[in-house]
Amino acid sequence: MTTALDRRLGAGLLHHASTQPGRVALTIGRRAYTYEETALTARRWAAALVEAVGRRPARVGVFAHRSEVSYLGPPAALFAGAAFVPLNRKFPPARTRTMLERADVDAVLVDAASAPQLGEVLARSPRPPVILLPDARRADVPHLAGPAGHRVLDAADLAAFPPLRELPAPAPDDHAYLLFTSGSTGTPKGVPVTHANVRAFLDVNQERYRLTPEDRLTQTFDQTFDLSVFDLFMAWENGAAVCAMDPIELLAPFRYLERNGITVWFSVPSVAAVLRRRGVLRPGAMPTLRWSLFCGEALPRATAEAWQAAAPYSTVENLYGPTELTIACTVHRWDPVTGPAACVHDNVPIGRPYPGLHTLVVDEQLAEVADGEAGELCVAGPQTTPGYWRAPELTAQRYFRRDGRTYYRTGDLVRRLDGQYVCLGRNDQQVKVGGHRVELGEIEAVLRRAGALEAVCLLWPDDQTITAVVCGGADDPDALADACAAGLPAYMVPKSVRVVEEMPLNANGKVDRAALRDRLGERAAGGR
Repeated sequence: MTTALDRRLGAGLLHHASTQPGRVALTIGRRAYTYEETALTARRWAAALVEAVGRRPARVGVFAHRSEVSYLGPPAALFAGAAFVPLNRKFPPARTRTMLERADVDAVLVDAASAPQLGEVLARSPRPPVILLPDARRADVPHLAGPAGHRVLDAADLAAFPPLRELPAPAPDDHAYLLFTSGSTGTPKGVPVTHANVRAFLDVNQERYRLTPEDRLTQTFDQTFDLSVFDLFMAWENGAAVCAMDPIELLAPFRYLERNGITVWFSVPSVAAVLRRRGVLRPGAMPTLRWSLFCGEALPRATAEAWQAAAPYSTVENLYGPTELTIACTVHRWDPVTGPAACVHDNVPIGRPYPGLHTLVVDEQLAEVADGEAGELCVAGPQTTPGYWRAPELTAQRYFRRDGRTYYRTGDLVRRLDGQYVCLGRNDQQVKVGGHRVELGEIEAVLRRAGALEAVCLLWPDDQTITAVVCGGADDPDALADACAAGLPAYMVPKSVRVVEEMPLNANGKVDRAALRDRLGERAAGGR
């Protein structure tokens, strides 16, 4: 009989630590971590979390980037009975501070490279969290001492803790992790994902991919990107190894894949597209791969074709799904023969929903449209998350009940053709750039706060370039760009800021984005 502990996220890591302790669970660079070492370290940190907080913590931040702390921090939080909250030192400190405050964390695991930001990130913290420094000394962060009230445990303190013996058993509806995504109000919105949500996802994907202890998976995503959960926990649930790649290795991954015997690749399509544009995606270049998975943005037909030729023994699949539906919820298997004809707008279909999920395609009034017509994709089932973190009004806007099920409105326009969904784009101003979901309204909010009276952001001149157009008030493009860089992650910062005298309006008095895009094209053609 399956117990709550068996079904928790992270149960596979514990199981394989006892059944195959010497097998590799994780590699970072040339450093390999066995299942036994990974589990014992995570349980030791979990013991420190429980003791330092004084109880089972509710949420634990993991403020680290592609380090031992970033990969072992999530299981440590889970073993302590908490939800983990990924944080990224590559983000502006003000954004990280907002995420920490909204998450209301009890503790934060911090790696040495992120520790210098702690003073700014924790400034004015209403409830000082416990700070754990697994790979640093307390003396390395002197600004945490004194009146701030933070309790700090460093590497020497953590090494003295025995591994936590009795692990709290979470309920299926307890949160496993809390991720923050771009929000149209200018404030990141939190998406809590439950143990039951993730377990449903893992079960479906293991049934599909049949991973074994012989598999080795790439880890190409930052931990603040929910696709990283696939890499870590699909590997650890099935006794496989996850291999963390340095971003520079993504520019020419072939030697890395061969050296590490990688069998499962997972990335955003833009990584493959860059390799193709550089002319290095040569036929037969990746013979070790048996699965090649892409998610996070549209997969162009030409990219799928080139990757399939470069990985001839690999099955290529296109996954689709927002964070609110737990990593991915539909999948399409690429067929080199029939695939090109199935593409729409030269993009690979997003495929069929996972088993157990229910889909609707609706119009603006949430009425179901006829098969083959365009509408917004809505999904219900065990992967549908419970709603936005402490945001009931936003939850009411994006989730709705029908026929006893709770559906999430994805905001993506789709059409069902021959039993498969094809994605036609967004039905609002939420876009995908480099695999990251971006609310253009959030960037516009930053520009207005910086002094622009009106601000509109567009994908122009291509679908991966954000251009801002402003008028009135502050009109210094450099100053406005600097304000964006100071308050937003790099992938959200506009590539350029254009100043216009007035915004074109449509018949309803709203900004005419199509006309504005045309105007930008005319100015570019005229050399202005």
